[in-house]
Amino acid sequence: MDRTFITNIQKLIERDRDLAKIVEAYGYPPQWKRDPGFATLIQIILEQQVSLASAKAAFERLKNFVGELTPDSFLALDDIELKAIGFSRQKTRYGRELSQAIADRTLDLASLHELDDLTIRKKLTAIKGIGDWTVDMYLMMALQRLDVFPSKDLAVAIAVKEIKNLTTRPKAAELESITQSWQPYRAVATQILWHYYLNRQPLKKAK
Repeated sequence: MDRTFITNIQKLIERDRDLAKIVEAYGYPPQWKRDPGFATLIQIILEQQVSLASAKAAFERLKNFVGELTPDSFLALDDIELKAIGFSRQKTRYGRELSQAIADRTLDLASLHELDDLTIRKKLTAIKGIGDWTVDMYLMMALQRLDVFPSKDLAVAIAVKEIKNLTTRPKAAELESITQSWQPYRAVATQILWHYYLNRQPLKKAK
């Protein structure tokens, strides 16, 4: 955990008492990081709308099966092999779309770090199967962008509902409004919310 990450957490908890309560109850969140590149995007695709545990298991099977995970090694797998690894028909198609875009140089992942968040989002969402949530995860964890906020993330919505004592789970537009005061550190705030979600009990009982 680097010093800048801790400094940014301190800035957030000074301005938002609800975030401060999470850190007081559960300590600092882990700093979620992944290596930028093809493998991380495939892992995030596997994580779409399933548990992290099942996605991680499928990703490990994939790596064990192909050895080095590259667009070419992914494209070499047939439907039966991918199904056995844990890819649905839909995610098989998404993985192939991504692999082909990189193989034919439509998408240059290595240069994304040079671009602004909006341009990266446009380039990635042009690939079938990569939506805003997938881009948010990649920007936050692989490219370590500070002000990304995954407003369509279920865990985030549940965490905000609970820490803000809302009567209903906030939708994306409401979340965007609630989190304006966290700018320009919304990605850091997201990691605090994930930390709460993964450890949560009612905060009044967490001493």
